[in-house]
Amino acid sequence: MMGMRRWLGGVVAVGVLGACEPTDFGGGGTTGDVLFDRGFAFVRDDRNIYVVDDDGDPNSPQRLTTAGGAYTPSISKNGNSIVFVQRSGNTYSLQTVPTTGGPVATLLSTNDAACGSCTNFRGPTFSPDGRFIVFAFERTSGALSSLARIAVDGSGFVELTPNAGIGFGAPSFFPSGNTVVAPAGSSASFYNQLAFVPAGGGSASFVTLGNEVLAVANRAVVSPDGRQVALDGRLSNGSTRIFVGNVTANGLGGALRRLTDYTASTVEESFPSWTSSTELGFLFNDSGGDPSIYRAPVSSVASSVTLAVPAANEPFYGPN
Repeated sequence: MMGMRRWLGGVVAVGVLGACEPTDFGGGGTTGDVLFDRGFAFVRDDRNIYVVDDDGDPNSPQRLTTAGGAYTPSISKNGNSIVFVQRSGNTYSLQTVPTTGGPVATLLSTNDAACGSCTNFRGPTFSPDGRFIVFAFERTSGALSSLARIAVDGSGFVELTPNAGIGFGAPSFFPSGNTVVAPAGSSASFYNQLAFVPAGGGSASFVTLGNEVLAVANRAVVSPDGRQVALDGRLSNGSTRIFVGNVTANGLGGALRRLTDYTASTVEESFPSWTSSTELGFLFNDSGGDPSIYRAPVSSVASSVTLAVPAANEPFYGPN
């Protein structure tokens, strides 16, 4: 099947959403007058962080940063903060910004004393209790990536997977906060396993992905109820599709299945994020057009998709 796409109409909050003009306070933040309770955070071509509230206008997203260089935003469980990676030349930083706008805070940067020669931060995510952030990083540029944990104020750096002999990608917490799941493999371009890593440190366990999925392209994310995992799987023809499978804190429970009914090699699906335990948001791109955020229900059969936010990249939904 070629699949079906539908448009999801946004509700405009007249005179509020889309009305604020960002102001740079020197840290790349804004004035703090954005209305956001629940919805998508993402980046656009200018590499700044934007949000669209579920009750807002998807055609008028609100910009939270102004300095550029932003990647892979993630929303805290209480919906108050976004953590993201900021790149400037060869310097990587973990930064946070309020979802309602305001100053940007830098938690950790390349070569900070707390982590030595750490660099190439990727995929930061908040713990369910909001106390910690777990992320992937490299000890030196080009080295196998590892996972680390810091407190939300940037203190207490702890490497979770030292000397593992395998690389790790962007992590995602189980609801208990005790375990994260992350893509893993011999290199960032070939994450052909899922790793289940204790959030407090300890030995990881690994599972393979199955025959159809060669590797995880960007991320694997656990559903809000902790029963399913979604990932963007790279296929043998080079395209990517969203896959869903049952999961526990110890591994997969059965085979992965495709989320949508698209079969064309021109279609790319990536960066899944759970909007609820029965629906996913993700990046969708067909024939090289502008990527946009779509939604699709999670069921036992392949689903059609609905446009949620046009012209967006690296989406994350929250809180959920």
